[in-house]
Amino acid sequence: MTDTVVEETEPVTEPWRDPDLAPELRADALISAMTLREKAAQLVGVWVGASDDGGEVAPFQHEMEAPVDLEALLPQGLGQLTRSFGTAPVDPALGALSLLRTQRAIAGANRFGIPALAHEECLAGFAAWGATAYPVPLAWGATFDRALIRRMARAIGDDMRSVGVHQGLAPVLDVVRDARWGRVEETIGEDPYLVGTLGTAYVQGLESAGVVATLKHFAGYSASTAGRNLAPVGMGVRERADVILPPFEMAIRESGVRSVMHAYTDTDGVPSAADEHLLTELLRDTWGFTGTVVADYFGIAFLQTLHGVAGTLGEAAGAALAAGVDVELPTVKAYGEPLLKAVADGKVPEALVDRAVRRVLIQKAQLGLLDADWDPTPAALKGLGAASADGTASADGTASVHGTADLTDAGIDTEALRGRVDLDPPANRAIARQVAEQSVVLLRNDGDTLPLDRPATIAVIGPNAHTPTAVLGCYAFPVHVGGQHPDTPLGIELPTLREALVAEFPGARIVSALGASIDGADTDGFAEAVRVARGADAVVLALGDRAGLFGRGTSGEGCDAESLTLPGVQQQLLDTLLDTLAGTGTPLIVTLLAGRPYALGRAATEAAAVVQSFFPGEEGTAAVAGILSGRVEPSGRLPVSVPRRPGVQPSTYLAARLGKASEVSSIDPTAAFAFGHGLTYTRFQWTDLDVPRLHTGTDGEIALAFTVRNTGRRDGTEVVQLYLHDPVASVVQPVQRLVGYHRVALAPGESARVEVTVPADLAAFTGRDGRRVVEPGELELRLGASSTDLRLTVVCALTGPARTVDHTRRLHADFTTDRERDSVS
Repeated sequence: MTDTVVEETEPVTEPWRDPDLAPELRADALISAMTLREKAAQLVGVWVGASDDGGEVAPFQHEMEAPVDLEALLPQGLGQLTRSFGTAPVDPALGALSLLRTQRAIAGANRFGIPALAHEECLAGFAAWGATAYPVPLAWGATFDRALIRRMARAIGDDMRSVGVHQGLAPVLDVVRDARWGRVEETIGEDPYLVGTLGTAYVQGLESAGVVATLKHFAGYSASTAGRNLAPVGMGVRERADVILPPFEMAIRESGVRSVMHAYTDTDGVPSAADEHLLTELLRDTWGFTGTVVADYFGIAFLQTLHGVAGTLGEAAGAALAAGVDVELPTVKAYGEPLLKAVADGKVPEALVDRAVRRVLIQKAQLGLLDADWDPTPAALKGLGAASADGTASADGTASVHGTADLTDAGIDTEALRGRVDLDPPANRAIARQVAEQSVVLLRNDGDTLPLDRPATIAVIGPNAHTPTAVLGCYAFPVHVGGQHPDTPLGIELPTLREALVAEFPGARIVSALGASIDGADTDGFAEAVRVARGADAVVLALGDRAGLFGRGTSGEGCDAESLTLPGVQQQLLDTLLDTLAGTGTPLIVTLLAGRPYALGRAATEAAAVVQSFFPGEEGTAAVAGILSGRVEPSGRLPVSVPRRPGVQPSTYLAARLGKASEVSSIDPTAAFAFGHGLTYTRFQWTDLDVPRLHTGTDGEIALAFTVRNTGRRDGTEVVQLYLHDPVASVVQPVQRLVGYHRVALAPGESARVEVTVPADLAAFTGRDGRRVVEPGELELRLGASSTDLRLTVVCALTGPARTVDHTRRLHADFTTDRERDSVS
């Protein structure tokens, strides 16, 4: 009798742990093994703050929430961790260690070993202490540069992923409808095509880093009444379909986005969080979105407390789940005990919980969070050199962070980790600098004032000349969180505009005066400002906003404006200096560091130059100074119109004929500087338009070509903008709308042959029956340097029958230049 050889086999792995199985099958297997309470636990987040000593996170107690007992929750599991880095200042390395230890605790506490998905804000960079503060989205819009925004987003995503973050709550795809709204700084602009293309580019960059991007706010938040935050929305179906929804549709189709956040607002009485037509029928059934829908913070409870469409939190949970909201953020409330009771009472079908948790678990499987070999150690901590628990050094002379212990062990010298993770490296700052430089818009330049020719004395005046945070929007960490911790260093270098001008003009004498505060009524500083200005060869006046939250700033969430007059007494200071310098030959250069466009009064026609920037980030003051000196060629274009009068709102360039100036109204909404406007330091000539065919079918395309030549003496970039005008349609159309753009950089004397293919689909709009249609008839294709500086016009015709189109229609005109083709070949 011979011995029987028993082969050892690998232990059977639970199917949800098997990375070779489809994520859908893994989610289904896991759901079948879970209790209702375990499933519901995956649908909530908990707001936490990382520990600055590397310990586990602690629940963040918000005034809108009851205290959370994290230890009691964890045995059932946890869907998300809310803002562990973005709640309080924490060293990035110790924050990553804190998140690592917390994830181990979460996975170890529930019987399936499921970790949480960690999310953070990333509206203008990763909202963490010490992370790069990039320009705000309104500045992205001014670049008209998709490739640059994609590259910026990739850098942001890489930083987030390196410390263990899985999801970013950006971009904002709201289209500006009223510039009095405080969150204009968070938007990309007032045109849906510009918002859609740059927002899609941002998503592509973030997702390419492995971070789940989140489109927000879906949909209509920016169309609130009178520009008031979280006010009702009363727009019609066509405005929603043709202005508000296209950026989201484009991103869903082209970016690979994996999450959407509902809007706070209600439209025509229906809150977005309870709108099944919006969140399920349109988003999923029509557009094919397969990711998760997450709640804007506290938005599900608002169905009860603000909208009044639910009598209890259980009813609010049921309404949100039925509409298609999968995850409650920022912390557990409606989807906790109220949801469990509603299911137990038969008021909410458990199938709705299963539907939502399936989407959540599929996403966790895609992120690797369900894999058998899942390791929460983020890339930033792997192999990081630091003192070990016993203080010994490794063979190469450097100390090992691990030593003989694991990072989660209590014996690790966590203080040795402090400062070892850099979230603001030179490569990041280089990208931030390029975005800032391309976003600065030269609005006015009376002849040869700019660039400045080595003035002996420069007077720097104004409230935004001396404030480091004047370049930051309300979601930048030093403003959003740092303001609550005044004794904590900013974490990044933020040179003031005065400091930037000192560096930019080393041979000049720089004198300065405050003049006024951002929003105060005190004019006592005017006299000193006048004295300083009179002794200078050039005066730089720095005006604009202070970002903040809920009334603590002049721009930002909850900081809406009654009118578009410059805050405080800034306009009076501006007028005083115009009067002072009139006839002296001393140029007054107005610079704006702001979150929205403001009416500039006399400066629009009397200032020597006006330079607009929209919170341009940590490299912003150097970018503005570079524009003033000529080191940087201005190439930014306005993503929003600058009004001529402060009280004419709402008004954007995207208006129908009745929205324009007329003889039957005493109010003229014409902008001082229109959408797309921006000057350069050179001149461009547009010639040799060629259009082989002036007609095509409603399913065809029009091809055209023209030449752009730099006829000046400096390098420059022309932003070619393509507008469509439909003179006769079955429903009222805007006078014109942007349907394409292309940046063309040219050296002096250089030219480029630009070829454009324009599909008839771009003429589509929502018809009277609610379907999108391309109608036959005459069209104008207007090529220009702005919406009011039109250089070439093609009058063409679409022939054949009216054609119904859907979400598969073509969305873009194709631009190429001979220089680009030559570089590829």
